[in-house]
Amino acid sequence: MAVVAVPLLYLAAAVAGSLWPVNREWSESGTGTSIYIADNGVHADIVMPVRAQGLDWRRIFPARDFAAADPGARWIAFGSGEQRVYLDTPTWWDLTPRTLWAAIAGGRRVMHVEYVTSPAYAVREIRLRPEEYRRLWAAIRSDLALDGRGSPQRIDHPGYGPADAFYRATGKASAVRTCNNAAAGWLRLAGVKASLWPPFVNGLVWRYRRTSPD
Repeated sequence: MAVVAVPLLYLAAAVAGSLWPVNREWSESGTGTSIYIADNGVHADIVMPVRAQGLDWRRIFPARDFAAADPGARWIAFGSGEQRVYLDTPTWWDLTPRTLWAAIAGGRRVMHVEYVTSPAYAVREIRLRPEEYRRLWAAIRSDLALDGRGSPQRIDHPGYGPADAFYRATGKASAVRTCNNAAAGWLRLAGVKASLWPPFVNGLVWRYRRTSPD
């Protein structure tokens, strides 16, 4: 019975956490800076401008950290998750029972950072006020584990392509603190209305409008 009950309780909590809003009085600004949520069906990334509101991600993630990122890329994507899942699972076919267990039970957390030329692949768009954008920027920045010089700790890994890299993040990732919960947490800290606890991607993205076609 416990084998059946635990997954059912988890799913019930996921539904409740996805429906329960935080920052419920928030409404989207009519003007401001747009950020995006990219969704591959399992995992969500937050996509932001490289430069906006006086903040520049290139100072945090210099070109030398990436094999061949487009120097003209105007967007940067952030995702967070368990280290084995990210580093050892470039495709879902590479998923092993050990990796799956690490994702459930908990393992070291990492940040995946990628320079992208366009956010057109993203599924949702959120327009932020200047102060909301700055809080989001600070929330993501504060999730990075820093070295003694105050710089992000890049992980020695080739990445999935020429424009992405991995960095150490604070804390652990698990079935309780999933990649989607991390993204929701960034949005909550920015003051944006977000789900209280959305372990699955659908529980995160449903609140926001679909990306407008250019």
